[in-house]
Amino acid sequence: MARSEHCEIDAEARELSRRRFLRNAGIGAAAVPFISAFAEALGGADVAAQEPPSRRPASSKDPWPKRPAYRFAMVCHQTADPFFVPVRAGANDACALLGATYTWDGSATGRTTEMVDAFDDAIDDRVDGIACCVVDPTAFNTVTDQALAAGIPVVAFNAEAPATSGNHAMSYIGQDVYAAGAALAERMLPHLKKGDLVGGMMGAPASAIEQGRMSGAASVFSSAGAHLAQVAVGTTQGTAATRTEAWYKEHQDVKFMFATAASSGAAVGSVIQNLGLAKKGVGGAAFDVSGPVLQEISKGNLVFTLDQQAYLQGFLPIFELFVYAITGGLIIPVDVDTGHKLVTKENVGDYLSRRDSWEGSSTVPVVFTPPRKITVQ
Repeated sequence: MARSEHCEIDAEARELSRRRFLRNAGIGAAAVPFISAFAEALGGADVAAQEPPSRRPASSKDPWPKRPAYRFAMVCHQTADPFFVPVRAGANDACALLGATYTWDGSATGRTTEMVDAFDDAIDDRVDGIACCVVDPTAFNTVTDQALAAGIPVVAFNAEAPATSGNHAMSYIGQDVYAAGAALAERMLPHLKKGDLVGGMMGAPASAIEQGRMSGAASVFSSAGAHLAQVAVGTTQGTAATRTEAWYKEHQDVKFMFATAASSGAAVGSVIQNLGLAKKGVGGAAFDVSGPVLQEISKGNLVFTLDQQAYLQGFLPIFELFVYAITGGLIIPVDVDTGHKLVTKENVGDYLSRRDSWEGSSTVPVVFTPPRKITVQ
């Protein structure tokens, strides 16, 4: 693929980030006086210098008044994908905490018709709230409106419709993909100079998630004067590796390669290893924390990946729907960006050595001790 001298920024992705910022800016501003007063009440104590107090076991007493056992539905486009193991762990924990239940339905193969049918079933079942991966711009518009008309709140998780699509989900809980793409590109800039070539590997170019990440990255590279080539490589790791290697052999002046999905990210790492590209100064990056991606970071083939913290994408939709229900709609769902945590060779061991439900390496939750010092990323 030829170099791109100018990369257009996806207007819909940019509008989603802008709209989300404007929604939440007022909340942050309102919190400032409270935070200042709270800090003053502490008398300026040097909290960081204090030894942590001894901890007593947490109370399991339910703080909420007597209520119905709320029932929720989660509709997913890849119900058996390992990525969603920590999502379900989050939903399970939220329901256990809140005395609620949920169903997990949709499609195992990304078929929107099956997802719409599952959404319809949830409406017919008169659940107390629906969370859906809105992976199609318009396919869920009608059922979302039907649910709202029936008094059933709807939130999007993991994937949201474009701002101009007419979808009326009340909030989105998941990664701001445009912002994440921009953050990924910003992390690459120290490795680049003006005029350098960057290869962006896309598993599924039609995916709104991958498009959003690529658009965010393109905006940064364009401003920095780096050339971005967008390459369609396929959704399976083997195919992606073959196509990535073929592209590299025709563009051996590339300085950095990245991928907008986990499988293609692992493929980038394997190509860098097989061709010895790290020694030639070629860097690699990815998204998400699948096992193969983490291994490529551990081996030094990928410089970093970004973790969208999937556990939160299960816990928070259930919690928001619960709060909506218990307050009688007084408190409505809000957008939550689950982030883009940086994972490098320095901290990848935390992912590889632990077996727990937080990142999906096990179904068993484990209590860990927080770090004594927090490093700003």
